[in-house]
Amino acid sequence: MSTDYFNDHQEVLQKAVSAAATRGYWSPFSESPSPRVYGETANDDGRLAFEAYQGNDFPLQQEGAVGRVGSEVSPFGIPLNVRYPQVAAPVLIEQSEKALESWREAGPRAWVGVALEILKRLNQHSFEIAYAVQHTTGQGFMMAFQAGGPHAQDRGLEAVAYAWQEMARIPGLVSWEKPQGKNDPIKMQKQFTIVPRGISLVIGCSTFPTWNGYPGLFASLATGNTVIVKPHPSAILPLAITVKIAREVLVDAGYDPNVVMLAAHDASDDTAQALALNPAVKLIDFTGSSINGDWLESHARQAQVYTEKSGVNQVIIDSVDDFKSVARNLAFSFALYSGQMCTAPQNVYVPRGGIKTAEGHMSFDEVAAGLAQAVEKLTGDPAKAVEVTGAIQNAGTLQRIDEARALGLPVLADSRRLAHPQFEGAQVQTPLLLQADAANPAILREWFGPIVFVVATDSTEASIAQASQTVVEHGALTLSAYTTDQAVAREIQKAAEHAGVSLSLNLTGAVFVNQTAAFSDFHGTGANPAANAALSDSAYVANRYRVVQTRWHD
Repeated sequence: MSTDYFNDHQEVLQKAVSAAATRGYWSPFSESPSPRVYGETANDDGRLAFEAYQGNDFPLQQEGAVGRVGSEVSPFGIPLNVRYPQVAAPVLIEQSEKALESWREAGPRAWVGVALEILKRLNQHSFEIAYAVQHTTGQGFMMAFQAGGPHAQDRGLEAVAYAWQEMARIPGLVSWEKPQGKNDPIKMQKQFTIVPRGISLVIGCSTFPTWNGYPGLFASLATGNTVIVKPHPSAILPLAITVKIAREVLVDAGYDPNVVMLAAHDASDDTAQALALNPAVKLIDFTGSSINGDWLESHARQAQVYTEKSGVNQVIIDSVDDFKSVARNLAFSFALYSGQMCTAPQNVYVPRGGIKTAEGHMSFDEVAAGLAQAVEKLTGDPAKAVEVTGAIQNAGTLQRIDEARALGLPVLADSRRLAHPQFEGAQVQTPLLLQADAANPAILREWFGPIVFVVATDSTEASIAQASQTVVEHGALTLSAYTTDQAVAREIQKAAEHAGVSLSLNLTGAVFVNQTAAFSDFHGTGANPAANAALSDSAYVANRYRVVQTRWHD
């Protein structure tokens, strides 16, 4: 390496490993877009860099490109017209295999050092990435900056920390001596070498391309694998910028830039399937629909497949101290990025006989009306609301809103379009709240988007049983509950543990069930159908490499 990036970033790495062990708050990347942190001109520089990509060929050189692809349109109504090099799947595989020959010989310190340097440089481009995330996903700018920038970088660093921790457990050269009684002991030298699995394929999603893409990218890179990044066709730019920066670091470090490659393609072609089924691809990270995730798990049998798929996230309301605070918290969770989050709540279970509050009994109808009123209040001022809701990423979400209306259920709060003060063409929708009965089969499917069901159950016990069974059968990333009864809280916690879903209890302040923090919160459990892995833990990284030993007599 021309630069010892491992030594440069060793202090940050040690802090990351410690933070993952203690699970307290820690981040080396500021989530504040303050000029005092990133520089006086950082925002303007990032915006100008983003604007320079529009209508142009993306500045990424990849050998074997046969043309350009790209048809991204901002959910805020702006055609991006960025054109990316298109390289056929067999050529990508060939070049990635060739790059693997030298990359695997570099060893864990080099792999981790390069990964850490890439993360550092990505952080320096956080504003540029934020604008790219905003205008491909529809997130409001602050969310795009935080989730698409520093929080995504945190998740990448977390994966690197776990990878280093696991690889560091394996010694290099050791002396082995076995006593033989009166005879001379048997002496041997043993060399243990960490070897990568091969080519890693990262399949990006359209809503959180960096936040969901960085864990797999950096987990594989830090364990010596080469990586082909295949973005969603509607959200290429954030990952293209990422690949561009990664390749620059690799060149500076003296390695083949094809250690990281971009697989941009049109929505109608078979690039994803061709890559996923190639025998050289040994690792696949996927975020998206259950249909595609299940297909990968069933067909890409040559690879270790890590998936985050769809699920039905639920809320149990048993009893509360301050219902207004509960309603405000849930309303924000319903509206945040228009429910286009794998952690967004969908079904809210309320006993049909009502709940206890500090102010007295509330009927089911009062609870349902109170949640609807909180949503209406939150979205009452469009100029403020659009910063929370963002814009709808694709037309399929709008179709689901219409499908939900067509169920004929009582409407508690109808979804309405909001005018965006900056972007006339933005498709912005408020949440749709419907009333349903626990026996209605419609609530058992995921309604991705700003669609919420307030569900009448026979009792809190029935709510717990239904929530647990739904997790087991259909999967969930989150479960939330409100109760003032410690015995009920313990019952819900046990149900969550048995079903394998993360639980949030009595959230009423500035923390929401949709959010998770790297180094503290595990995102997903891998213990229910919504995901087969957690971001991040040892299991997420340890199967990305193998240990090969050589031994000889001393």
